[in-house]
Amino acid sequence: MSTLFSVVRSVAIGICISWCWGSSVWACPFCSAVSQTLRQEMDQMDAAAIASIIPGTETDSDAMFQVHAVIRGDSLVRASQKIKVNYYGRAKGEQKFLLMGVDPPDLLWSSPLPVTDEAIKYIEAISKLPAVSLERLHFYLQYLEHEDSLLARDAYDEFASAPYAELIQLKDKMDREKLLGWIKNTDLPPDRKRLYLVMLGVVGQAGDADLLEEMLKSEDPNRRAGLDAMIACYITLKGDQGLKLIDELFLANTKSQYADTYAAIMSLRFHGTDGNVLPKKRVLESMRLILDRPELADLVIPDLARWEDWTQIEKLSKLFRGADDNSSWVRVPVINYLRACPLPEAEKELAELKEIDPAAFKRATSFFPVPKATPATESSSSVSPWKSPLRGLASDIPWIQPTPGTDLAAQVPLSSVVPDLGVTVPILPPNRMFAVGVLCTVSVTVWLAMWLTISGAGTRNLVLELVPGRRLPK
Repeated sequence: MSTLFSVVRSVAIGICISWCWGSSVWACPFCSAVSQTLRQEMDQMDAAAIASIIPGTETDSDAMFQVHAVIRGDSLVRASQKIKVNYYGRAKGEQKFLLMGVDPPDLLWSSPLPVTDEAIKYIEAISKLPAVSLERLHFYLQYLEHEDSLLARDAYDEFASAPYAELIQLKDKMDREKLLGWIKNTDLPPDRKRLYLVMLGVVGQAGDADLLEEMLKSEDPNRRAGLDAMIACYITLKGDQGLKLIDELFLANTKSQYADTYAAIMSLRFHGTDGNVLPKKRVLESMRLILDRPELADLVIPDLARWEDWTQIEKLSKLFRGADDNSSWVRVPVINYLRACPLPEAEKELAELKEIDPAAFKRATSFFPVPKATPATESSSSVSPWKSPLRGLASDIPWIQPTPGTDLAAQVPLSSVVPDLGVTVPILPPNRMFAVGVLCTVSVTVWLAMWLTISGAGTRNLVLELVPGRRLPK
């Protein structure tokens, strides 16, 4: 039964990874877009229009709409035109709707979206926005936390998929007092609070760190929502002194909850790549504290390798030798760290560890091709710059962000599974062939599940050691 459970989890992980490969990269460090934005949806469509419903009978499955304004596709739809669309709701009075259609000449219409007069002005405006992302963000900035929930959510989604570098360029346009008010609001969704914390890191003052420190020390989970972004913002405003508190509260503290520690690790990844506040050596000092917590060490080993910190060979070898049922998943990351290390002592340790656990060695070499790093010169430090052939060992993109109160066992840190390609991935709308891709993925993973079950290779440890941080029930 445990073998079958492991196989099912393996298939789920495979589908999740495939989805991430085909999705856009959210460049705002801690933000996740809730859905496609209205602009992205309309870009996918052949026609878009504002219309109102023509009263019909109670039993009508199709509703007749009359077009008032054409947003997109002037040659396909015109003002005053009447069109049939599936709609099962009830419209009140002069309620307006956004209709979007695809595949002419017989357009297939999406579900009508009720919109206010303010939303209509918004939709008409975004259809005319320039292609340059930074210029669009100037427009969306005024709609953050707008009283119309549709506009507030859409503006957030636009920022969530915006490059962090462009967020920084908006510094002069940001309202610091508004950001502080939103951050204090415990009713805001954590994702939105993350965005405002990232923005506060751009425009905030040193004194704002006092508020964040109070929230970090709070026992109220609502006040600490968006903890990863909160920690990153605090370090940005406070610098090295701020990181010392984070070490004490979340990294060196063995009583710190898994979600809180993982949030701190996510913030360290940000500061090791994009923060530009602390030297990478200082960030690594904090990362290494996790190695003293064997059950969590696998979360940071890929980061040490990616940043070419080869000072931990002895410590990691001890972790490998001392691994038990509660920390056995640390072995594959340790092997990969040693495989990537160019130092001769790493090769020696690797040979010894292979004798201790040949199965872990086989899994590491089968699933993780690791390029060998170039040995450091005498003039260089043991921690090299970011440009490295080892970037694929871990990713700085926060695909999954644990939040207090969630089922952490169902969350997969993809950092050491999905390799970083070392290129900038443009933010693109979903491909219409996505459904075909999903079907192919499911077919392959089902075949893999059958093979693993028949061969007996689908053991529990396969999932545990492939994915750092994975905790499966016995």
